[in-house]
Amino acid sequence: MGIFQDFIEKHPGKIIGILLGLIFGWFAITYGLFKALFVAACIVAGYYIGKRLDEKVDFKTMFAKFFGERQ
Repeated sequence: MGIFQDFIEKHPGKIIGILLGLIFGWFAITYGLFKALFVAACIVAGYYIGKRLDEKVDFKTMFAKFFGERQ
């Protein structure tokens, strides 16, 4: 087993964090901070919706809870 593969197996969260930081930094430099934040917010929303789909959550109930009447 190589050093790189061993590092990947022991520290996957750090590698993902570095890659996400690199991508966000590139977006911020290329498109500006607010556009990069918008893209990051879209990614988070997409992840949340995808996670709910994987968990087989009923979207009618979820949207009713999120956008329903406030008391």
